[in-house]
Amino acid sequence: MFLLTWDWLRNKYDDESGDVPGWVLIVLMTSALVVAIWGVARERLVAIVEGALSSVCGDLGC
Repeated sequence: MFLLTWDWLRNKYDDESGDVPGWVLIVLMTSALVVAIWGVARERLVAIVEGALSSVCGDLGC
């Protein structure tokens, strides 16, 4: 029984064929979303970051 379980686990996790096309698709879709959001809301995002940095740094001028 132990050997059957061991063989099953070894065969299950020794498979080197990962889901590369799936990961590539996820990366490309995420990049496209970031570019689309940046294109639409660039000015607002920059204003938000500048406001956050000025509130943290104050008159120091980080």
